[in-house]
Amino acid sequence: MTSYSPYYKISNLRMSLKYKCRMCGTCCHEVPGDYVKRIPLYPDEANTLIEIAKERDIEFKIIEDLVFPDIQNENILIITYRIRLDNENQSCPFYDDCYGCTVHDNKPLACQAYPLALKRVDAFNFEITIDPLCNFVTEYYNELESIDLEQLKEIFKEEYPKAENFYRKNKKLIFKIRKLEALKKIIIPRQISLEEFNKYLQNWNRENISVK
Repeated sequence: MTSYSPYYKISNLRMSLKYKCRMCGTCCHEVPGDYVKRIPLYPDEANTLIEIAKERDIEFKIIEDLVFPDIQNENILIITYRIRLDNENQSCPFYDDCYGCTVHDNKPLACQAYPLALKRVDAFNFEITIDPLCNFVTEYYNELESIDLEQLKEIFKEEYPKAENFYRKNKKLIFKIRKLEALKKIIIPRQISLEEFNKYLQNWNRENISVK
């Protein structure tokens, strides 16, 4: 799907097209097949949803998502978690068939920005993309495939600022990791075997990395 770099081409898409959520819940459910849906949470967002789940007696499970092994301090540095969707309904536990999202005022940035999303280029870089699984996007896929940045901002008027916040926060977190490296407070290996990484995951303590 379309991704955005400093260079954009102009398309002839009619500017009357505006995104409107279909309330279908596609974004809240697991996708059949080998694809794994990723609903990322920052540590502070995870803590908020954990507390809400406790108050409502809802089973809410998360798993570590973007992490870095710090071989100097033997810590796993956690940038984001993601919501596990392996429940009976294969969906976010805060989704309701009748009301949709039941934590609307506490939705993670990833959900606020949807169907705009962050695509991980590598461990340290991201780009803004449009999720092709969204029903609105599927309907207008041909038009959206070639839009430029200004059209993106107009079509996704409410979502684009959230996506920018999402992007900036990730960049701040990565900058913090690199700053800690420069200060020699941590060491992040650039090459690591899967066997070594799994060993670290099993044995090392966790540390959440956050920014304001």
